[in-house]
Amino acid sequence: MTLLTRREFLAAGLGGFPFFWRKRSLALAGMRFRIVRRGRSDRRYLWIHGDERTARDVLLEHLKTARGTAYLTTSLERTFPLLGGRIDPNRMFSRAGAAKNLRALNPQWTAAQLDAALNRLDRDRERFLRAILPPPGGLLIALHNNARGYSVRDEVPISDRVSLADPDHPNNFMLVTDPADFERLARSSFNVVLQNTAPIDDDGSLSRLAARRGVRYLNIETRLGDAKSQREILKFVTELPR
Repeated sequence: MTLLTRREFLAAGLGGFPFFWRKRSLALAGMRFRIVRRGRSDRRYLWIHGDERTARDVLLEHLKTARGTAYLTTSLERTFPLLGGRIDPNRMFSRAGAAKNLRALNPQWTAAQLDAALNRLDRDRERFLRAILPPPGGLLIALHNNARGYSVRDEVPISDRVSLADPDHPNNFMLVTDPADFERLARSSFNVVLQNTAPIDDDGSLSRLAARRGVRYLNIETRLGDAKSQREILKFVTELPR
């Protein structure tokens, strides 16, 4: 009986697929995200709110044919538990934004509890961002659904540029941080806003962090349950130049 080489052994472990030792999950302060990879690509995808199931289903369907790496929350709820309290995971990307959200969701907390949660986020945030942010020139696409009255009208006053090609469907829109992406998308039949200027009021969202750091970011928002529109927008943006 001959001994297998290390490469042969590793390849045999997954029916010839040699990369099974790559991480399959990622965490930030106890908040876990499943990693789904398909091929090599500088595209990254994020599904962060567990109650926005349409976005998850559309993204997983998309990755059956498109290349990229997706990070999907393992939670089924909108907020995450954090040191005995709750936080909106899309408000954890800056200390100031996280502090505002933690105060709002945990009004009973003491100053010491708030500091402990913020310090925990600070310790893990950069490692998490190194994983999910795309390489230079790459694109991070976040998928969201809305069902609480939120629409593009809420973003218009705080945006640098706006194109409302579909004003009858304000719940369906894109938010981008790259001016070149805005120029291309503004010629489409979809609503799109550009936010690439850091605001005075930091809400801790990923879009604001991307704008500050010059990361090419695109958020697709559609009404919860409207898989058709989300699928159409995702297909359209996938064809954006790299």
